[in-house]
Amino acid sequence: MKFYKILLKSETVAKFVILLTTFILLSCSGNSSKENFHLYLLIGQSNMAGRGKISEQDTTVSPRVFTLNKEDKWVPAVDPIHFDKDIAGVGPGLSFGKAMAEQNPSVRIGLIPCAAGGSSIDVWKKGEYFSQTNSKPYDEAIRRTKIAMKDGVLKGILWHQGESDCKEGLAVQYKEKLIKLIKNLHKDLGTPEVPFVMAELGEFYAANHPLSNEINKALHDVTEEVKNTVCVSAKGLSAKSDSTHFTASSARELGKRYAEVFLKLN
Repeated sequence: MKFYKILLKSETVAKFVILLTTFILLSCSGNSSKENFHLYLLIGQSNMAGRGKISEQDTTVSPRVFTLNKEDKWVPAVDPIHFDKDIAGVGPGLSFGKAMAEQNPSVRIGLIPCAAGGSSIDVWKKGEYFSQTNSKPYDEAIRRTKIAMKDGVLKGILWHQGESDCKEGLAVQYKEKLIKLIKNLHKDLGTPEVPFVMAELGEFYAANHPLSNEINKALHDVTEEVKNTVCVSAKGLSAKSDSTHFTASSARELGKRYAEVFLKLN
């Protein structure tokens, strides 16, 4: 009797349902080979993690889109896919994954969420601790990606970061720091040819942070110096009332723009 009482606890049942759903979706999602499980690493700060308001469309499961959860387990992807902070919401990752799956019915998409809200690019180094998330963002990204790569093939890295570096003395160093980060990621993951796709900071951010234009220039300059890098436009995207984070609709649109780039690259 004690066994049944434990099993019927709501939390236990919920976990069981998630695991069962994942098993069914993985089993019925077409070609289940490792080569057809395409993985994408999502890194950066809060606009990659997502701060948009969640609605019904963000909690609707797509049968071929999965995410590596906090426990390093594959589960059906619904927002928030990130867990850097309690305020995680809609970011570009889920809409990106859905767009990639829709355009290639023969594959499954695996998202590896590793963004850390508030992090500067200086945090994205081996061994660097970030107190806001009580983590080492770079180390965690490498660790989790290697776990994911046991099941699939890394096809790309998505980066959105820079707001924390829109400061005197930091913005001017951004390009070189980003180039070094890209090289380190490729080296530590053993994936020298994997595309690294960035996105501009929102136009709205420049109103109060003029050095964001310098960050955006650096992003585009990187594409001229490092192969397999592309910068996605954030033109026309809108912000929440905080003038920092993309609205949910803009975050979804940004995800689709990332997908457009990767579909051309692949």
